[in-house]
Amino acid sequence: MLLFSPIYFVFLTAIFFLYWPLARTRVLSLAVLLFANYFFYLKFGLFYLALIPAASTIDFLLALGMQKSKRQGLRRLLISLSILLNLGILATFKYMPLVKSDWTWVFPLGISFYTFQALSYTIDVYRRDAKATSSILAYLTAVSFFPTILAGPITRPASLIAQFEKKDKALLPTDGGRALFLIGLGLIKKLLIADYLADNLVNRVFDLPKLYSGFEVLIGVYGYAIQLYYDFSGYTDIAIGSALLLGLKLPVNFNRPYESENIADFWRRWHISLSSWLRDYLYFSLPGLRSKWKIFTYSNLVITMLLGGLWHGASWNFAIWGLLHGVALALQRGFQVFRKNAKPSANPIARFVRIFVTVHFVCFAWVFFRAPNFPAAMAILERIASLTFSTANISGAFALILFLGILFHFAPKKIYEFSLRLYTASPAVVQAAALALLVLAIQYVAATGSTPFIYTKF
Repeated sequence: MLLFSPIYFVFLTAIFFLYWPLARTRVLSLAVLLFANYFFYLKFGLFYLALIPAASTIDFLLALGMQKSKRQGLRRLLISLSILLNLGILATFKYMPLVKSDWTWVFPLGISFYTFQALSYTIDVYRRDAKATSSILAYLTAVSFFPTILAGPITRPASLIAQFEKKDKALLPTDGGRALFLIGLGLIKKLLIADYLADNLVNRVFDLPKLYSGFEVLIGVYGYAIQLYYDFSGYTDIAIGSALLLGLKLPVNFNRPYESENIADFWRRWHISLSSWLRDYLYFSLPGLRSKWKIFTYSNLVITMLLGGLWHGASWNFAIWGLLHGVALALQRGFQVFRKNAKPSANPIARFVRIFVTVHFVCFAWVFFRAPNFPAAMAILERIASLTFSTANISGAFALILFLGILFHFAPKKIYEFSLRLYTASPAVVQAAALALLVLAIQYVAATGSTPFIYTKF
């Protein structure tokens, strides 16, 4: 059940009308959400109804044990068990098929986002950054919340549990309008921009780069950068909008990432929930940060990003992608120390140069992220380096969609805010009609069908 499919919106509508009449009754409202979560899992396979509740129950009990125990040795044992459980699940179902070719336990739904959410809860309880809930219903609901489970944003269960505890639950008209606006925007991003770019040049360039000129391959790489952003941020918009319709707020996951002035700024803007998770639960957990040897500051950045790359998949390409970003972050950190954290020049030309260099480094790294293997990535880079020129395979429509995608990304925020205010200020009937017309238009324009969100495979 993909978040842009008609069946998903039928499902979401049904849950909406079941949930709100029971919203002020905590147990019943949580039961509705938990039913929705597990029904969502069921659409991907009965196996998940055994795995997820069992693993979640174990984590719930381990967290309660850590909350009540004052013995540090016991608490360390319990958090170790939680880490082993979740990383074991992740390794078994994500990486074993790559290690063992005859491995048959392959399931259609990746569980990376579930394991990260589960780990954030038990680690927070261990660190005493959050209190363990005594309600197993609340925890089971929070850790498996259906809008986030395919591709995030990575939501910390403690945050959702705190929202479940609110007694004055109500869907404000502005929140309802914002939810519909985000869902509509997500559909536009996914179906009218990302999928179009993928189908009309990007996929072909990455599959068979030698059939295209160096210029066409370069445009294909730019196209992938835009495709990936609109595909992933489109999913995030739909997920945040879906949660908002149920009165729940999810964390922001993107903030105009291609406006970044350096690589650290990029990771403050791109997949924010992942970068903050890696920082809080991996980087700060690595040894050496408090030692007098500053080398650990740099090496831990590289290790963190290498593991972040391998989280996407066990391949050399993802390892290289992670290493590129890790080394870039370490070099930038060293440069900042050398400059004694001096602020960069406010000159518009200098700012443009910083953005230009950052974007092109990110696009260079995307080649390894997207290419099916290392030889394919090198073939793409070699083709670009050939400097051959042709535009025969770049249609006018593709160029227009790519241009509009770039334009919308760099458009002033006030345009987005004005559009949001205008939509939310409209009567509910007008909002619903606008969304319905958008869906009809998308069905007409995107008649060739659509592909799954890119990050659902991670």
